[in-house]
Amino acid sequence: MRALVVGLGIQGHKRRRVAGADCVGAVDPVHEEADFRTLESVSLDSYDAALVCTPDDPKFALLKYLLRNGKHVLVEKPLWFSNEAETDVLAGLAASSGAVCYTAYNHRFEPHFVRMHDLISSGALGKIYRCRMFYGNGTARLVRDSAWRDSGAGVLPDLGSHLLDTARFWFGDIVDDFRIVSADRFENLAPDHVVIVSDGAGPRIELEMSLLSWRNHFTCDVFAERGTAHIESLCKWGPSRFTHRRRVLPSGRPPEDVETLEREDPTWEAEYAHFKELCLGQGASNLENDRWLYRSLGRLSSEIQGAA
Repeated sequence: MRALVVGLGIQGHKRRRVAGADCVGAVDPVHEEADFRTLESVSLDSYDAALVCTPDDPKFALLKYLLRNGKHVLVEKPLWFSNEAETDVLAGLAASSGAVCYTAYNHRFEPHFVRMHDLISSGALGKIYRCRMFYGNGTARLVRDSAWRDSGAGVLPDLGSHLLDTARFWFGDIVDDFRIVSADRFENLAPDHVVIVSDGAGPRIELEMSLLSWRNHFTCDVFAERGTAHIESLCKWGPSRFTHRRRVLPSGRPPEDVETLEREDPTWEAEYAHFKELCLGQGASNLENDRWLYRSLGRLSSEIQGAA
């Protein structure tokens, strides 16, 4: 597959490295390493797919151009448009041209995230009562100094999109009843620490996200009828640990399985391989997931900005 990288920021450089020999060029209006300044200046005959790693504002126009011309697209999350109708436009173009439009949520390929998904799906935990996740990094100052990132709902669409997508990966089509518990602006103009919860009929879900965790970190705790499951850290911040505890009745110290990984982040390569499989006709676009995330994040973001 011949892949074109669109946008040579941090994510664009990662995608170009992972694509390796598949990469036939890069587009960026200002970056000195780019081969082209505009997408339209690249011959349509020279590439099969585009890896779109741009800020949010130009995404819709870029994706519309690519899908209309039958080019497969991997686009960095979140797919954040001015209205939901734009998602319908992209879905229609993808369907009519046969092109794949795939929004990248690389944490779905984190080994312990896959293990949590498989454990929950197996039924070994029984009824799931509650899930609590925390995702934090220390980028508050970088975001504040950015020309475009310290705006809107801040950390919510940035890290919250990952957490909401992970909840859907593990629990399926969950109810969109999340509410804001807190949205703080400790250092930034936009919220840099947010907590949201869902009290729906399924598992109770609490999601906390922060730009103020000076050591990048992720934790997850799942409490269930027959035991608990826990994740501590991601591979890229390793070591990453998965713990499964089996409940002892009526009470007592539970036996536990613990797996600790110390390895390089495998998610980028795994996600790119998955995208290539989709492009070869072994799957479809994931725009319905984007539609759900757009509605949920849009509603929560409006609440946050309205309360500012």
